[in-house]
Amino acid sequence: MKMVTITEHKEIESSYVFKVNKTEEDWNKELNADQFYILRKKGTERPFTSEFETQWDGGLYQCAGCGEELFSSDGKFDSGCGWPSFYEAIDKTKIVTKTDETHGMVRTEIMCASCGGHLGHVFDDGPKNKTGLRYCVNGLALKFKKA
Repeated sequence: MKMVTITEHKEIESSYVFKVNKTEEDWNKELNADQFYILRKKGTERPFTSEFETQWDGGLYQCAGCGEELFSSDGKFDSGCGWPSFYEAIDKTKIVTKTDETHGMVRTEIMCASCGGHLGHVFDDGPKNKTGLRYCVNGLALKFKKA
């Protein structure tokens, strides 16, 4: 099946090998239970619960699993969806995508290209005067480094 949202990110297959490759046991030791559920088990946090959804400080958003810089506050916008939203990644090589057919939907999953951590999904309903994309990201999948 073809992806719902077309991006410039690499679409991966299940055989893709990530640069940061740890055992489930190692991830479980390094992440708290909520981060493990989202990043490693492809979970979703409840909407409007992320500390980052309403944060507008300047800085960089990193993967909570490996520290890779993924998004800039310059690309963040208020989509009203309940999760932190961005219209672009820092660099197209920082994110990989995969078609997600779970929960009776077909969506484009976004993952950290370095460790494979599940970040959320990307949709084509973002700001039309920017990229037209909306990266809908679980706040628990992110860390913030203030500028």
